[in-house]
Order: sequence, then structure tokens, then C-alpha cells
Amino acid sequence: MTSGFINLNKPLSWTSHDCVARLRGLLNTRKVGHGGTLDPLATGVLPVAVGKATRLLQYLPTGKTYQAVVRFGVTTTTDDLEGDVLTQQSAAHLQLSAVAAVLPQFVGTQRQTPPMYSAIQVQGKRLYDLARQGKSADVPVRQITIYQLTSQAWRTGEQPELTVRVNCGPGTYIRSLARDLGEAMGTGATLAGLVRTHSNGFDLAESMTLPELETAIAQATFMPLPAEKAVRHLAAIALPPELARRWRMGQKLALSQISDSGVKLDQLPKSPGSPFQVIDAATTDFLGMGEIRLVPPLDSYSEAAPTSAQSASESVSLSPILVAKMVFLPIS
Repeated sequence: MTSGFINLNKPLSWTSHDCVARLRGLLNTRKVGHGGTLDPLATGVLPVAVGKATRLLQYLPTGKTYQAVVRFGVTTTTDDLEGDVLTQQSAAHLQLSAVAAVLPQFVGTQRQTPPMYSAIQVQGKRLYDLARQGKSADVPVRQITIYQLTSQAWRTGEQPELTVRVNCGPGTYIRSLARDLGEAMGTGATLAGLVRTHSNGFDLAESMTLPELETAIAQATFMPLPAEKAVRHLAAIALPPELARRWRMGQKLALSQISDSGVKLDQLPKSPGSPFQVIDAATTDFLGMGEIRLVPPLDSYSEAAPTSAQSASESVSLSPILVAKMVFLPIS
């Protein structure tokens, strides 16, 4: 199976692990991983990496977008409809204008308490395992960022529902957002529906369902998305064939040498350690991920060189080199 990505539309009631397990069977490989957990009651974009592309999951862009339905007047143990009802009351008096007025206070960088039923570990135990055992624990507060939060629809009733679009950073729990929104309105609330419409550079409009994937595999028409699609948001350097060959063999290349070959370096990250794509200039093939490191020149080491690390760093100027963080297309 060729390495690459699958933009999977996760089905309702499946866990992200269920999807990975199913794909391992369909593709006959253990090398399958996903780019961001979705709760069983959520559907939508689940980026899946296959083969060598699993090593690129760490480089995916972090932004996510959701369409969430918040039901007011109800609270549950899990902060969604999967849990037991804790409280229930009429919230028929709520108006869309009142709810919309408090939405801006949830936009920006803030501290959020995850649900008790979550995969976060506390002293080596998953919170959901402790909750199922009836044990209490201090849920660690985390810093999250919500970039946009806009209302899309409003349904009146004893337990009115607000549909919102949420654009957020990593680690954000939409269940917690629903719970906190209910607390702000004084009625309580829980998450009644969730669709992830964008995740890690993948869009729902371009996703495929499990039945569609199964059919494509059965008909031998399935091909994963190219691995480089996942890292196209990062800067890139195109190496001429000889330098590309040496880099694929694991050799370190001085930036001065690369520049002398005519390669422009102005698009590369300024800070050492930041990842970027490495491309073969002749074939445009994606070769892997590189980074810049600062090292002493090879000729700086001699018997007369300073003995302490501090004095060495003061007397030796460091030179930038290109090294491999991950070679996707090694020399065979």
C-alpha cells in the first residue's frame, strides 16, 4: 500500500480507534494513525495517515473547525447526550439575542476545564476510567484558543438549541464549551450534536465515508492522498539532484554550499529547528522534512581549541547546516 493520507468522514457512534482498526484490516497494514480524536457522537473529518505518512502526523497544521449544536436546559455527566442527565429544566425563556450576546466572551485565549469523561491522564489514570469507577479527580485546567464563534441557527422550545460554528486551536473541548455556555446563561447546557468540518488541513467537502473507502479498495481504485498534501503549509527548499541524493543518504549539508549551487534560501524559517519540506528540484518529488541546525565548523576543532563548552561557544562562530528530521524518500 502506497503511503499517504485518507480524509475520512468518521461515522456516528464510532471511536477514532475503531476507524483506525477498521482501516488496518482493509489496508492490511499496522501502519495507520489518525490526526485528532473525535468523540463517538461526533462525525466529520478524521485525518488518517497510512504507511510512512504516519511520521508526518506531527507536522499537520493545528486548526480545527466544528459545527456544534448546544442544547440548553440540560446537563449531563459527559457534557453531551452520551451521558446520564444530571439536571433538566425549562429554558423556553431564552432568546437568541441573549445567547449571542455572551458568545464573544468565549473567543480568544482562555483557560478551559475538560470534561470529567475525557482521555486526559491524572496520575497515570484516564479521567473517563476514574469517572466510570465513581472516583473523583481534579481535572487539570488547560489553555485553549477559540478564534471564531458564530451562531448559525436557533431552535426554540423547552430546551432550545443553538447551532454554532467554532474555529479553534488544539486541545479545545467543544463539550466543555457547551457546558460553559449553559452556565453563562444560567440554564445549563450540553452538546447535542457535533460535526468537524475542517481538521489539520483537511475539509469535510473532500472527505470520504467508510463505505466509499471500502468500495474503492474492493474495486482496486483507491489511492491515498499524497503525503506532501499534509505539509504543504510549510516552507520548502528544492535541492538539485546531487545535493538531494546526499541529503536522502543522511548527509548534512552546509547552507553556504546549498546557496552556492544556486538555491534560494530566503523562504526558509529563520529560527533553527523549525521544520520545512525538502523537494527534489529536478523531479519535484517530496523527499522529507528538514531543519536548520547551528554547529561549529569542522576545522574549528584542534588541540589548541578551548576545553570548556562556554569558552568554545565564545570563540567559535557557528555555521548553519541542513539536516534531515525525516527522510520520506530514502535512497533505495
